[in-house]
Amino acid sequence: MDHFPAPPYLLLTPGPLTTTPTVKAAMFRDFCTWDEDYNTIVQKIRTRLVALAVADANAAKEFTAVPMQGSGTFCVEAALTSFVPRDGKLLVLANGAYGRRMAQIAQVAAIPHTLLDFGDTAPPDPAQVEAALNADPALTHLAMVHCETTTGMLNPVAPMARLARRRGIPFILDAMSSFGGIPLDMDREGIDILISSANKCIQGVPGFGFVLARRALLEECQGRARSLSLDLFDQWKTMEQGKGKWRFTSPTHVVRAFAQALEELETEGGIPARHRRYTQSQHRLSAHMTRLGFVPLLPEEQQSPVITSFLFPDHPDFDFRRFYQALKARGFVIYPGKVTARDTFRIGNIGDVHPADMDRLAEAVHGALDWNSTSTIS
Repeated sequence: MDHFPAPPYLLLTPGPLTTTPTVKAAMFRDFCTWDEDYNTIVQKIRTRLVALAVADANAAKEFTAVPMQGSGTFCVEAALTSFVPRDGKLLVLANGAYGRRMAQIAQVAAIPHTLLDFGDTAPPDPAQVEAALNADPALTHLAMVHCETTTGMLNPVAPMARLARRRGIPFILDAMSSFGGIPLDMDREGIDILISSANKCIQGVPGFGFVLARRALLEECQGRARSLSLDLFDQWKTMEQGKGKWRFTSPTHVVRAFAQALEELETEGGIPARHRRYTQSQHRLSAHMTRLGFVPLLPEEQQSPVITSFLFPDHPDFDFRRFYQALKARGFVIYPGKVTARDTFRIGNIGDVHPADMDRLAEAVHGALDWNSTSTIS
């Protein structure tokens, strides 16, 4: 794709992220939202998403995919405001900004809920979650973020899914920054509703997200939505009846790019291969940054392969904004921190990013550290 200029920098963020030239090129063609060719692309995307989420073909028949215009948060709001009935109650587990955002959505939408907050650096504790469920028989749904990109923590799915199953309530997983890059099986692991976005580990571009859910649960949602635009049941029903037709104007160029990104995921070797690449990049990143004197916020056993938080170095000359600009000038864009109690910054490695890029980043970090400019990276 020699007609594409080289990108000025790699996006080392949790999304939007650096995409391949072929994903970008897929957006060159215009589509009509009513056209059969376009709607066929949408239907193929829906089918492939379910296949990625549920390995067993028979079990996959019980699940469906609903794309929804907007950001990932739009999809989280669509799911919470459509699945939780007006006489229901939601238990939200949080250990970062995105878990707390689910509780904020519930509050704004007047969904009865309880927030169980574990701070920023501790995973949800199954014993505390079980106690909360036992203490309140009104709770009807359990929700959690899988990869909490506030810190990079990977939260445990299996124990929470078991608790929800034991209670007989749906388990909602915000897998925004993990689906497509970390192996998950909704049926095997007991995930009833999963939410993700086009511009994360599947490596598309921003513009829509999607909800994967058990058909039986979605069929119960008719009339529950608190919003016209975010009515997940109505979006699903329209797509089912219209063979891929969206209710309102769909992001056609983004959808086509996503279809290409799905092809490239398969070519890479599927989710296991992408997970290996992300993991290798994250390990190499951590090794380089530790050697340069940076300290990861989380212990290795809690760390996801998606994004890593590092503490500000204990040096009087360190200034994050200056550090950020120095790295940008050297071809890398990183992310500020979101942890409230500690000064941190974050470096992601999802997207069209490879382990060798972490080696180049290490050289850039070394050059951006004014007080360490005479040392060398081993």
